[in-house]
Amino acid sequence: MLIEEPLVNTAATSTQKIDRTLIIGTRGSELALWQANYIKDRLADIGVRAELKIIKTQGDIVQHLRLDKLEGKGFFTKELEEELLSGGIDLAVHSHKDLPTLHPVGLTIAAVSSREDPAELLIIHKDCVDLKKRLALKHNAIVGTSSNRRKAQLLAMRPDLEFDDLRGNVLTRIEKLRDENYDAIMLAKAGLTRIAADLSDFHVEELPPVEIIPAPAQGVLAVQIRESDKALYQVLQAIHDTEVADTIAVERKVLNLFDAGCHAPLGCYCRKQQGKYEVWTSKADSEDEFPDRLYLSSDSPEGLAERIAAKFDKNRKFPSQVFITRDISAASYFYRAMAKHGIAVDGRSLIRIFPIINKLDPYILKYVDWIFFGSKNGIENFFRLEPRLSKRTKFAVIGRGSEEMLRQFGHAPDFSGERLGINMEEIATEFAKIASGTTVLIPRAKDSLETIQKSLTADTKIINLPVYQTRMDTNVDKSNADVLIFTSPTNVEAYFADNLVEPGQKIICIGRSTGKRIEELGLPYTLPYSPDEIGLAEAVFGLDY
Repeated sequence: MLIEEPLVNTAATSTQKIDRTLIIGTRGSELALWQANYIKDRLADIGVRAELKIIKTQGDIVQHLRLDKLEGKGFFTKELEEELLSGGIDLAVHSHKDLPTLHPVGLTIAAVSSREDPAELLIIHKDCVDLKKRLALKHNAIVGTSSNRRKAQLLAMRPDLEFDDLRGNVLTRIEKLRDENYDAIMLAKAGLTRIAADLSDFHVEELPPVEIIPAPAQGVLAVQIRESDKALYQVLQAIHDTEVADTIAVERKVLNLFDAGCHAPLGCYCRKQQGKYEVWTSKADSEDEFPDRLYLSSDSPEGLAERIAAKFDKNRKFPSQVFITRDISAASYFYRAMAKHGIAVDGRSLIRIFPIINKLDPYILKYVDWIFFGSKNGIENFFRLEPRLSKRTKFAVIGRGSEEMLRQFGHAPDFSGERLGINMEEIATEFAKIASGTTVLIPRAKDSLETIQKSLTADTKIINLPVYQTRMDTNVDKSNADVLIFTSPTNVEAYFADNLVEPGQKIICIGRSTGKRIEELGLPYTLPYSPDEIGLAEAVFGLDY
């Protein structure tokens, strides 16, 4: 019989002593042994002796089948749990993401570790790198992965990619890439960090958990014991991370509500930041289906998983049309995300971009350490000038949209505000720390806001470089779409010069400065977490109808 995993009693305190040497059950891979030794060392820190016992699991033995073709759930954990129930070991250490949300009667999760970075790493053979492409991967590249979650999200970003199954421990998978069995492989950053894997002969793209949404509880270790072992339970509270337990409880509850196994095309990531719980969810019905994505935030984790599940109800209503103040290609991420639910897209920019300089002074560029781009227009108009850049010059971008544009000119960013989301002030503060004492060039629009400039330290030399200006269209036709998406303050001004919001229309804004223009009109709006097409798709999916 199986029961739902109970919540850990975080109020328990370590009042009991363990005098015997504990037996820790673990798989035998290098990563599993690192994880078990990590828990062993944490126990030693609190005066508890332990030794390891290696146990082979079905997932270790059966290597010729795809993971999602193996029968049942828990094929990396079942044998460990059986050994625990029989008394052969005192505790088992698992990668928490491998644990089903339902587990055998008589066992409990007594402690969870701190969370390693849950980002994904796309590890690319150097012969297969194309910086001009999204994810820096050549056209029609073959990616090795056994994860349907990764396949669905990667295909949404790059429909040209092909996939081949990838099995084996972490080092075996890396060696298969080295032997050119694949053009790239995708692995969790946490495992690679823990075993200090050498990736120096590859090109590595780090994809943050807000871009490729990880498996629930990715990067967290679970310590499992017999439910009857109360003394050990209390002792383990000394190594238990209560904040991590709170956030992954949301992720695991989402997994449970969807009745999805660890190899379903489902990703969920929750974090607590500045007192708020932020959750990203990606879900598809198959590895080949375009996934739906959702971003929600809440002051409390209570009921958050249920709110997420309700948004993915197959019977919920969607808007029939969205209007966006930007030209949208039918091949774009946003257009395809809308098309999945039959949502028509009316995309048309309400402003015109005009370059205002025709030549760059090569002397200025010679001493530039950083170039910070706050928009795609700034990138396009800067590189139109065919700048001759020093090899030492580094690039910074505001987020994913700007990064994609920068890659089209053959450069990858050295700094991205992606992880910091919509808060421009936070992005500016973080970049200021990195760029302190250097020379920073900022290509921008004439008369644009100077949030980045104002945040830079006094010993940082700033070169403001207006490279374009904007002009509004006049006599803009109104839209009867259910959703109006504004991509800049100027587009807001152009649209509302002659039009009003119709009853029932909802507004989404890219960026706080755009939102402020809407606020001045006394209108409510939604602000996506990230100012790009993925963020817009998340925002539209999250609207209530």
